Amino acid sequence: MAHIRLLVRPLAAVTALSAGLALLTGCGDGSGTSGASGPAASGPVVVATSTWEAALAKAAGAKNVTSIVPASIRHAPDYDLKPSDLTAVAGADYVVYASFEPWAGRIKEAAGSKAKLVEVNLDNTPAAAKAEVTKLGAKFGTERAAAKWNARFTTEWNALARQVKATWPGGKAPAVAAQMFTTWAAKLAGAKTVGMYGPEAVTPAQLSALSAKKPQYVLENANMSAGTVLPGSGAKQLDIVNYPGKDLDLLAVYRNAAGQMEKAFSGS
Repeated sequence: MAHIRLLVRPLAAVTALSAGLALLTGCGDGSGTSGASGPAASGPVVVATSTWEAALAKAAGAKNVTSIVPASIRHAPDYDLKPSDLTAVAGADYVVYASFEPWAGRIKEAAGSKAKLVEVNLDNTPAAAKAEVTKLGAKFGTERAAAKWNARFTTEWNALARQVKATWPGGKAPAVAAQMFTTWAAKLAGAKTVGMYGPEAVTPAQLSALSAKKPQYVLENANMSAGTVLPGSGAKQLDIVNYPGKDLDLLAVYRNAAGQMEKAFSGS
């Protein structure tokens, strides 16, 4: 997955933040999200840049997982680093990040961490999500937990797909226009994707072309949304969330999207 807006701090600025570490205790300020099962959670200490990476790590079997960017931040690259973030990285065994977050490497450098950097691909399609969980499980030494989660994911995906299909309007696959990072939701719904857009804002020409294809629904990316995508087209817009919440439950992302689509398709 790629994003357009990137907030990249100069190294000097991040390094300046690290100067404040001597004044800090080993505790964070509570702004991040923790997936640790307790104060003595076993296994590697994993610090992830956002809840998406953190949820992948948790799915892979890591029990001591912390997200730097709070779940309340809609677009992770917009987050402004704090000294406490560097404190968290200083104690990490692994730092999990995505390629569109270049400041992840600078966090590691500024904090003087010896953590291993692990880059992941943020994509909620089944094949991509399971591949990342498998990869992280191999890194963490939690292969069995990762395989168990992948099996559960497949079962849940198939169940959700059946539920959504049962609500198709008139028993037919609905026509949808999807933002390029919500195509997984269209796949989950078994919908007919008549158009795709983004991640840039829809241009007047694209608006005309997409509207002409008469989608019944627009699956917008809630984490990058700038508002109504196809105004005046008659298409109902569903804002699909890609990032997990503070509980770091990646499966909840799929459940929530399925619930949105079921409600929209059934007209309830």
